[in-house]
Amino acid sequence: MRIFGIDPGSERTGYGCLETDGTRHVLVTAGTISVPAVDGFPQRLARIHAGLSRLLAEARPDCVAIENLFHASNARSALKLGHARGVAVLAAVQAGCPVAEYTPAEVKRAVVGYGRAEKHQVQQMIKLLLGLDRVPTPHDAADALAVAICHAHHLGSRRRAAVLAAAGAAR
Repeated sequence: MRIFGIDPGSERTGYGCLETDGTRHVLVTAGTISVPAVDGFPQRLARIHAGLSRLLAEARPDCVAIENLFHASNARSALKLGHARGVAVLAAVQAGCPVAEYTPAEVKRAVVGYGRAEKHQVQQMIKLLLGLDRVPTPHDAADALAVAICHAHHLGSRRRAAVLAAAGAAR
């Protein structure tokens, strides 16, 4: 299965795609879409959407996992992040991909085992889980890969629960 993770941001949006069998993950691509802060906000959103649309067409994932807004430092930041998330969801839906959303704490718990882990801890675990030579940078790319791995773990848990339920029903 191919999972495309997105860490939305209004100036830099992280993305990461991996191929997984549910237990082993292989990096397909990762990086960021950076938009100039001097552009107007609508133009930045258009660039994020266009960039994600192009990347999704190239990667052809089975699904997209996006980090959900949990909290922001102020209302203006939350609104901007919400708009960036909106264009990310739109790009995924237009690409025909189902979308899953996870809070930052869920992602950190799935990858590091602790919902309040620091950015460098997430980067180190991504390096280990994907067998990379160095930590993915910038942290937005690592965060997007973490979202994708979180979704892979979530799918694996659902499959295991279905197998256990089927085994219980067979008794």
